[in-house]
Amino acid sequence: MDRDRPSRTPVAIVGGGPVGLLLALLLDHHGCESVVFDSADSVLAEPRGSTHGARTMEHYRRLGLASRVRELGLPGGHGAGISFFTRYAGRLLAQLPWPGADEVRARVAAADRTDQVPEPMHRANQMYVERLLLAHAGTRPGITLRYGHRVTAVRDTGDHVTVAVTGPDGPRVWEAGYAVGCDGGHSLVRRSLGISYTGEGSIDQDVLGRRATAAHLRVPGLYGRFLRERAAWSNWVFNGEIALNLIALDGVDEFFLLTSSADPDDPDEGAVVELVRRAVGVPVEVEVLGRRAWTPGAALVAERFGTGRVQLAGDAAHLFTPNGGFGMNTGADDAANLAWKLAGAVQGWAGPGLLPSYGAERRPVALRNTAAARELNVALGAVGRPASLEEDGAAGEAARRRTGAELAAYGRLTMDTLGVQLGARYDGSPVVVADGTAPPPDDFVTYTPSGVPGGRAPHLWLDAGHGLGGSLFDRIGPGFTLLSLCGVRQDTAGFEKAARESGIPFSVVRVDDPAGRELYGRDLVLVRPDQHVAWRGNRAPRNPAEVLAAVTGR
Repeated sequence: MDRDRPSRTPVAIVGGGPVGLLLALLLDHHGCESVVFDSADSVLAEPRGSTHGARTMEHYRRLGLASRVRELGLPGGHGAGISFFTRYAGRLLAQLPWPGADEVRARVAAADRTDQVPEPMHRANQMYVERLLLAHAGTRPGITLRYGHRVTAVRDTGDHVTVAVTGPDGPRVWEAGYAVGCDGGHSLVRRSLGISYTGEGSIDQDVLGRRATAAHLRVPGLYGRFLRERAAWSNWVFNGEIALNLIALDGVDEFFLLTSSADPDDPDEGAVVELVRRAVGVPVEVEVLGRRAWTPGAALVAERFGTGRVQLAGDAAHLFTPNGGFGMNTGADDAANLAWKLAGAVQGWAGPGLLPSYGAERRPVALRNTAAARELNVALGAVGRPASLEEDGAAGEAARRRTGAELAAYGRLTMDTLGVQLGARYDGSPVVVADGTAPPPDDFVTYTPSGVPGGRAPHLWLDAGHGLGGSLFDRIGPGFTLLSLCGVRQDTAGFEKAARESGIPFSVVRVDDPAGRELYGRDLVLVRPDQHVAWRGNRAPRNPAEVLAAVTGR
């Protein structure tokens, strides 16, 4: 290879974490090649987020990975709920069950045909899922992985993007049609665009506030001696002295510690060991496998999600407090929205308005979701920790009842978030054709399926077994999909001809099912490549080319 000549790629992805890898895999799904650059030699081997929301699981399903993701993390029979203790060897304050992977599979198999959650939320730590995404990306010929390569500069020249990279063989310049910064909160790409965050930083509170400590621990015997049948995915200790959370990683002896009760700048690992022992209430073996400082409570969103040929996704575009597990999931939805638009730009069927619609659609969702997560963080900090929580007698019992009820209410808020998980809408988007119908209300807890353009396409099971291929989502292709939902065969030839002439990837799916017609509210529905409704009507429009021009930014 001539080192004086730049290497070329349609899309350069800066950052090989979960959002960068998912973006590369979705681009590949849409037939677009990419290169992923990351300064680390591989994905991180330290625990981070563990919640993969229902929408993220649907994206994994599109890639054929959902069932493999469900095999990761906790054993199938392990609960995915939350428990609150005064100490692990002490009293239980509240226990909120949530089905584990085995029960989830059984519930999905028995669900109604119109059930809207074909892929329920799953708990598996990000470090496990990233390994799977990396391994799968390595099998795709359209994805080039460049770990151990640090991007030092990104510049939009107008007709391409130059990406300066330093790797094992020295510096090199790549030319990309487009570039995406998935490079985290300190994003070089965002800074190169002169874009700042707006919003609120850490919260000044004792429970997951200010600067906090995150640690990867091994605590042998915690299950058998103390947690037993009370074991959950999230295991809190909450008393007047300590507030900490041990998130179960493998269901055996590994945990992810989150706490503001330890000094994150104290280099002594013994302080973390002693804190966990105090949380248990009796001496136990504790091994610290890794630790770091972090700042909870943030609700920061970039002023813009990109400029020209360079865009931002994931933490580079928005920073979350971890409450509710919305951060990585919002980034996954960024990737789903952006991938097909980049593919359209590379393949030549996108109009000039398509790529700019990414920020117009995703930034309001980021503002909504960061606000929801911060609201949860504030709710946790508002729960009192009276000294009497560990006392015997009537005063202690009363304090435990009161605090347990408050913690249970908080815990339910963090789990009952289907409205956040599935309810993202792009109303008012320049690439959505509104039909004058009011969308369903935006609700934190409840998701209301609706065919009103702008929202997620409602789900429908098309077979009795509810297996792979049995979901309507499995029939929606990687391009635009026109759903014909009435018993009378609709004329779709005009749409097909207009798509063919414009080079737009397009397919027709006919569903002769009254339940589908009722869910979508019209006979014909145009679904975008990211499974959001773009247009609907009871008959083909007079000029289908105009509709396709609108939804592709022409």
